[in-house]
Amino acid sequence: MLKIDYAENFDEIDKIADELLSEYDSENDVEYNFKRFSFVAKENNQTVGYLTGFRYYSEVTVNNLVVLKNYRGKGIGAALLKQVEQHFNGKSFNNINLVTNEFQAPKFYEKCGFKLEFIRKNKQNLKLNKYFFVKYF
Repeated sequence: MLKIDYAENFDEIDKIADELLSEYDSENDVEYNFKRFSFVAKENNQTVGYLTGFRYYSEVTVNNLVVLKNYRGKGIGAALLKQVEQHFNGKSFNNINLVTNEFQAPKFYEKCGFKLEFIRKNKQNLKLNKYFFVKYF
C-alpha cells in the first residue's frame, strides 16, 4: 500500500532528487546543472542585503532579494541583481526568472529591466497576487 508523508527536511530528499534528476536528464541528453548561489552586500563589514537563488538547465532563478530597511532606496537591490546578470551572462544560461508579490516590488523589477510574463491573482488577498518576471541575456 502506498503511503505519502509530509516532510520539511530537504537535505536528504534534495540529494536523492538531484541524483535521480541528473540520471534522467543524462538519459535525455540534457544537463540538469543545478546549483544554489547567493550574493551578499556589505557596508563596513555589515551585511546590508543579500540575494539567493539557484540555477538549473539553462535558467537562473532569483529566490530571495532582501535589503535592510535603512539601506533601501540606495541602489543595493539593483546592484545585487546586476551582479547576478554579470556572473551568469555568457555562461550558456538563457534567462533570469523571479517572482514577487503585489505588496513587494513589481515596479522595482520592471525598473531593473525585467519583463512581466504574467500575474497569478490571489482571490483572497490582492496583496498576494504573484508577478512572474523574466530577463533574457
